Amino acid sequence: MSALSRAERAREPLPPGPLPALRPARQDDLEALVALEERCFESDRLSRRSFRHFLASATAICLVAELDGRLQGYALVLLHGRTALARLYSMAVAPEAQRQGLGKTLLLAAEAAALDRGAAIMRLEVRPDNHAAQALYSTVGYVSFGVYSDFYEDDSDALRMEHVLISRRQVIPTRVPHYHQTLDFTCGPAALMMAMHTLDAGIAMDRRLELQLWRESTTIFMTSGHGGCSPHGLALAAWRRNFEVELFVNHNRPPFLESVRHAEKKEVIKVVHEAFLEEMRGTDIVVHQGPFQMDTLSQRFAAGAMVLVLISQYRIVGDKAPHWIIVSGLDHRFIYVHDPYLGDLAHDSSSDSVSIPILPREFELMARYGQSKLQAAVVLRPRPAGR
Repeated sequence: MSALSRAERAREPLPPGPLPALRPARQDDLEALVALEERCFESDRLSRRSFRHFLASATAICLVAELDGRLQGYALVLLHGRTALARLYSMAVAPEAQRQGLGKTLLLAAEAAALDRGAAIMRLEVRPDNHAAQALYSTVGYVSFGVYSDFYEDDSDALRMEHVLISRRQVIPTRVPHYHQTLDFTCGPAALMMAMHTLDAGIAMDRRLELQLWRESTTIFMTSGHGGCSPHGLALAAWRRNFEVELFVNHNRPPFLESVRHAEKKEVIKVVHEAFLEEMRGTDIVVHQGPFQMDTLSQRFAAGAMVLVLISQYRIVGDKAPHWIIVSGLDHRFIYVHDPYLGDLAHDSSSDSVSIPILPREFELMARYGQSKLQAAVVLRPRPAGR
């Protein structure tokens, strides 16, 4: 029998022996992690800088498998703020330690760690031609739910897969399409387009409409940069397109005023807000003024309406900015939302923004913005024929 090549020997499983020990990664594992990454991947490698960032991050979990002082594998999980979503960002097993079940051991340990941190769903991306990895994920319970185009460095697509980490979850496929905002300040128009397109497929979701909706609903000013979209402005934009609209807001004062320091900017926001209020008095938009509960909005969604909710981004990404999202599904445990913001695609993917599971009590805390604890939601329905 001819001698085995180096590559063939590397793929051979090691003789039975002690199993690698799993533990949380430390900063002093940095060099070993980088070396393992270079051994395992020819492209799409995590850089030394990325590893250093993740090892110091409060929203990342990195587990390593160690045997005789050598790293044999790692699994890196990213947590999605205070939602119930986690993402298996990367996993690697040294060539000499493959085909011994270490990949599955790391995967299950990563899921357990994510579950301990409050995650209910784990998502990941995998190459369509990586059948071995897909088989591993499938045996644990992962199912495909979409494709992410041009995901890898060589422009290859990625299959999106997810695994429910809790039992007895009622899976409800969403009918709401996802649209990601193309500018930092157009979350409101992006969420409104998702709502309108769901109710009327003839409404195209494109950048032209995104910018037009922003022009109609913006407050003009924010702390810095372009203005955000007010609840009243979004309600009017939907009403002008012949939808039946309800507005839930806990007060009628100009929104976001406390985040603007300049007196002239404050005055402009007040003028814009008064114009919105005056226009609304000539519409049939139903305004519910006062505190509201998510149960009320959930009932509207369950009855077929589309629900946009203003939240504080702080509880998701740590940024104290107002942000619009749209409810995309409900079950007995979670409220699911589409987030139009994709974030930094070096660390995030659109799968992190689709049907994000959030516990109702956490959603209640998210759905308040600023010192005034502004609560706002816009509810859309198709207008009945003849009205």
